[in-house]
Order: sequence, then structure tokens, then C-alpha cells
Amino acid sequence: MPLQNRVLPTGEIVADPGRGLMMGNRGCLHGQGRELGVARWRSKMWICCVLDWRGRRRDPMPPGRWTALFFLDEATALAAGHRPCAYCRRADFLDFAGAWQAARQLGARPRAAEMDSVLHAERVDGRRRKRTYQAPAAGLPDGVLIRAGGRAGLLLAGQLRPWSPGGYGAPAALPTVAEVLTPPSIVAAIAAGYRPLTHPSAVRPGHDAHSYTVRPIGTNGAAAGG
Repeated sequence: MPLQNRVLPTGEIVADPGRGLMMGNRGCLHGQGRELGVARWRSKMWICCVLDWRGRRRDPMPPGRWTALFFLDEATALAAGHRPCAYCRRADFLDFAGAWQAARQLGARPRAAEMDSVLHAERVDGRRRKRTYQAPAAGLPDGVLIRAGGRAGLLLAGQLRPWSPGGYGAPAALPTVAEVLTPPSIVAAIAAGYRPLTHPSAVRPGHDAHSYTVRPIGTNGAAAGG
């Protein structure tokens, strides 16, 4: 029986046998039986990490410490409201913070806590439900996840790639107006140049991944292994 630790683009946490290509956490969400309670965060620090960090092996649910969460890829984690980890993904974190700074025209690169505070207000409403908003799909940058027809999908090269726990499906036409799952500040950071790490299924066979504004996991050292 798989543990309940797989995160959907909506931020929901479900049980799924696939581990995904990235991990992260939001604090300790599980009890002694390694089952999640009603809490879906214990901290405003929602991070996205690499799976392999210097070969270390850790219990995904150590008692009272943290609950390891798993994502199909970074685009999924960003849609759920997680940001790059400043420790195991230092280069990506600095890129993300720099894009955030550019998008908001700040005088200095923001600290992690500053971004976490903004993101927490954008990802969850007063009733602890996922915040979404409507926007013209054609005006959104590649790497953003939306919901159309009740299903999540990745925007890429003017098309929609349907999301599933195992990867992305065949390209489909974009809707005129989209329900955006990725928080507004992350959308702005992507538009300002941050390139989310994506599952290999997001890139169509025979096409150059570098022609897109997203990049497959494993294209650089920080993405592949920290």
C-alpha cells in the first residue's frame, strides 16, 4: 500500500505508487501510523528538493520530524505552491529568487521567508482551499499548470499537455480562458525567466527541449543531483 505523500498540481496529497522525479515537504503532516491527519501544512516553507542528495537515505516519514512529499516534476510542485529548496537546489533557488526580484522590480533579491509569506497567501484561502484564478491562456508562460475541463495540464509551446501521475499526455488545444493552478507570483517569476524542471514526457520526441522555456530534469548538475 503506497504512502499518502504524492502531491497533485492542485496541492492535494494522495497515495500513488509512483514516486515522481522530485521531492519536498511542508513540515510534519503524519502521525504514528504514518498516515496523514487533517493538517496539510505545518509551516509556510513549502519547498521542492532533488530526490538524490549526496547519496543520503532517509525515512520518508520520521516520527515528529517531517513528511517527505513527492512530485511528478518541478512544474507540478510550483503549481501546488512549493518553491525551490535553498539548500539542495541552491543554484535553482537563486535563479528563482532573481526572477521573482525582476518580476516585482525589487531593489534586492528576496529572502526565502519573504517569498514564503507571499506564496502562502496565494496558494490557500481562509478555508484552507486551493486558490486559483482565471486568465487568458494565450497570455500565460510555458511551465504554468492550468485546469481545463476538470483536468490539469501543462502549458507548453502554445499547447496544453494533460497531466497525470505518470507524465504528460499528447498535446491538446488551449482553452481561451484558463483556471490557473500555479500561484500568481510563481507565474510572474516564470514569465521573468525562471525555467521549471519538467518530466521528460513534456517534451515531444524529435523536438529540441532547449527551444522551450522549460527544461527537462537532468539538464544541469543542480537539477540532476543537487
